[in-house]
Amino acid sequence: MTIEVIGLDGDDTLWRNEDYFAVSQDMFHELVAPYANGDVDLDERLSQTERANLELFGYGIKGFTLSMIETAIEVTAGRIPTSGIQALLERGKEMLHHPVELLDGVGEAVAELAASHRLVLITKGDLIHQEQKVARSGLAELFDHVEIVAEKDEGTYQRILERHGISAAGFVMAGNSVRSDVLPVLAIGGRAVHIPYERTWEHEHAEHDGSVPTLASLGELPAWVAANG
Repeated sequence: MTIEVIGLDGDDTLWRNEDYFAVSQDMFHELVAPYANGDVDLDERLSQTERANLELFGYGIKGFTLSMIETAIEVTAGRIPTSGIQALLERGKEMLHHPVELLDGVGEAVAELAASHRLVLITKGDLIHQEQKVARSGLAELFDHVEIVAEKDEGTYQRILERHGISAAGFVMAGNSVRSDVLPVLAIGGRAVHIPYERTWEHEHAEHDGSVPTLASLGELPAWVAANG
C-alpha cells in the first residue's frame, strides 16, 4: 500500500532521552547506597516504584524524580538526609532544563520526509515538557500534527488516525520502542519501522516476530520510504 502519512516518535528516535535517565540513576545509587541495606537491589526497587506510579504520574522526568525520592526514603527507612533528597530534586530540574540534542542525521531526514509526506509526531510523556522539547528541537514546523499522549496503545493510535483522517493502510510509524511504536500500530493495520536506540527503558522492552523492518538510524528512513511506499 502507498505510504500517505509517516508517524515519528520523539524520545530516543529524534532526540536523546534515555541517556539522561541513566546518568540520574547512577547518581541515585551514589546518594542512596550508603544509607540502604546492602542486599537491596536499588535498580529493581526504583523500577517497581516507577511502574506502580505510572497510573498517577504518567511517563516522564517529573514522575521519575518523584519515584527516585519515594524509593530513596523507603529503602533507607528515612535515613537518607534531606541533602540527598534535595540533590535528587535538583537533578530532576536539571533534566527538565537540558537542551534538546537531536540524534545524528535527524534534522536532514525529517526535512526530506516532510518534503514528500505528511508527518505526525507522536510522543508520550509530560505534556509541558514534551511541548518544550518539540519547540526546542527546531523541527516543529516540519510536522503537520503533533500528538503528545499519555500512552501509545491501539486505542490511542486509532483515535489519532481517525481525528486526522488517516487510513491505517497508508500509515507507517517509526520509532525505537517495539512496545509503543511497533506492536500497537501493526495491530490496527498500519505499518511500522523499528529504529533501535542503544538504551531502552525496561518498561518498553518487547519483541516483534522479525518481520518488521529495522534500520540503524532515522537517517535511513527516507530511502526506506522511497523504496517501500
